[in-house]
Amino acid sequence: MTGALKSKKQTTTARVLIVDDEPDIVNIIQCHLESCKCEVITATNGVEGLEKAAKEKPDLILLDINMPTMNGLQMLERLKKHPELKDIPVIMSTVICEPQDIAVASSYGIADYITKPFELTELAGKIRKVLNL
Repeated sequence: MTGALKSKKQTTTARVLIVDDEPDIVNIIQCHLESCKCEVITATNGVEGLEKAAKEKPDLILLDINMPTMNGLQMLERLKKHPELKDIPVIMSTVICEPQDIAVASSYGIADYITKPFELTELAGKIRKVLNL
């Protein structure tokens, strides 16, 4: 992928919050998105993810389903009920693509989902599509 992933504001690069408890996955995604000139924020569980979403107001959230403390579906539910955060697009990610998890996530209006392992170019394409780039 070439060029920066610009946010809708077009004055800054896209700000992506990655919420995932697997450090290796976070590091790989973070390095790739930063090489595309994205600003990356990270969190290791849903509680931390909600706090960072409220503080940082990212353009997009990449949210893992299976995490300790608060899983991705629980975070998604709280995120979509929060008046200031409900419109942030979310791409769900999961190792096991359980139809019931995708159905629940879809009922909250996720922008897309991606199954691990995935190609970084596939993820970048989904981010570009969701952010209308």
